[in-house]
Amino acid sequence: MTARLRLARTPGIGPIRYFELIERLGSAEAALEALPGFGFRPPPVREAEEELESLARLGATPVWFGDEAYPVALSRIADPPPFLAALGDLSLAAAPVVAMVGARNASAAGQRIAERLARALGEAGFTVVSGLARGIDTAAHRGALASGTIAVLAGGIDRPYPPQNRALFDAMAADGLVLAENPPGFQARAQDFPRRNRIVAGLAAGVVVIEAAARSGSLITARLAAEEGRQVFAVPGSPLDPRNAGAHELIRNGATLVTGADDIAEALAGSIAPPPSIRPAPTRPVRAKSPPPASAAPPAGNGREAEDSLLSALGPVPVTVDELARRCHLSSGAVAAMLLDLELAGRVERHPGQRVSLISR
Repeated sequence: MTARLRLARTPGIGPIRYFELIERLGSAEAALEALPGFGFRPPPVREAEEELESLARLGATPVWFGDEAYPVALSRIADPPPFLAALGDLSLAAAPVVAMVGARNASAAGQRIAERLARALGEAGFTVVSGLARGIDTAAHRGALASGTIAVLAGGIDRPYPPQNRALFDAMAADGLVLAENPPGFQARAQDFPRRNRIVAGLAAGVVVIEAAARSGSLITARLAAEEGRQVFAVPGSPLDPRNAGAHELIRNGATLVTGADDIAEALAGSIAPPPSIRPAPTRPVRAKSPPPASAAPPAGNGREAEDSLLSALGPVPVTVDELARRCHLSSGAVAAMLLDLELAGRVERHPGQRVSLISR
């Protein structure tokens, strides 16, 4: 467990790199040994041990990808967090989940709609997930508190934000569920909230947007949900209020218009069956999907020729890994192995939807 945590906490190693390193090299220990050769510096063993000790003192449960308690829906996104800290009832994430997001400076009417909608969804058997922010998030959590609600934090499990929601956080830690990807004591920065949003979207079968401005974090959550094949819903409002511009844009682009909880329940009726089994826990090689070892020659040409072919197919416009494999006449495993080397060397960049692009120099 300590080795996996050190790998997950290594600066520059995100979820995609984490899984690829373990699947390619066979274990977190082997990946840690290889990192210095690529210029990465894992945290010391004691730092990982102290994080686990902090979680124990807080009463938080460490949940690893592949654990039985890990949310199945979240495991199916492109970049699932390798590790989560949890406070509360993890079974809430196993129920059908609906995300509710919206404006922090929400109107009184918007907050009332969010609270009533969340309460009705809870009574219909759904778990409501949101980000514990002001406005719509807070109203949604309060509405679903009696039936079960999940908060995903951008900071550490002991750093609820905003501070005014401390009482709500305590209530959810006791009777709901709080999740955090970052270590205890971590104070969220602006860039951490979009990463939090991917977890909110990933936990849910659908995302409901209430009062979102034309450029807002709520639209990021909706986009991430759509990219993962989740349903997007939006509650219409007055066209005179700019807080409704984002929701109206979503509706114009195909989001389901919501007037009540029944609209959501009916739309998700076919989406909440138990999903298929998730991939094995990444604590050992995933042999069925592992790329060939670095010493193995790719199917087409020698290793250098194959890498040159791959680089020539890459450019500043993101393309999918499958498309690269077809263009270069290589196996997906060989392409994945070479992309990992190029990414660690700082030559390619990952994008949502399993796409990559060449980094301009």
